[in-house]
Amino acid sequence: MSHFSNIKTQIRNLSSLKDALKDLGVDWKSGPREVRGYQGNTQTAEVVIEQDNNYDIGFSWNGKEYELVADLQYWQQAWSVDGFLNRVTQRYALHTVMRETANQGFQVAEQQKNQDGSIRLVVQRWSA
Repeated sequence: MSHFSNIKTQIRNLSSLKDALKDLGVDWKSGPREVRGYQGNTQTAEVVIEQDNNYDIGFSWNGKEYELVADLQYWQQAWSVDGFLNRVTQRYALHTVMRETANQGFQVAEQQKNQDGSIRLVVQRWSA
């Protein structure tokens, strides 16, 4: 019996996910790799975060988005599951916006982290 939980996200771009994890100082391995779980159970994921307790965390593609895959009983991160997902999602959104605006010819003019934890981003595009 598997103890894995699959938590839906809005994460669809693997590069932005990897950049978000890098920003947060999370050490991850690129997949496909096995996420280790309870009693030797495994599940394949595109991004795997190994934990010292030998129970991993992963992000697995479900056909629409990357789900967080983990045995939550053995969660061993600095943040709670919700805190972790909130931070990853925020950084993911920032990288996604920056990629899309760059594709449309914009450049980041200003980036500011507010006291409430939100990020203010100003982009600009010069036209001839």
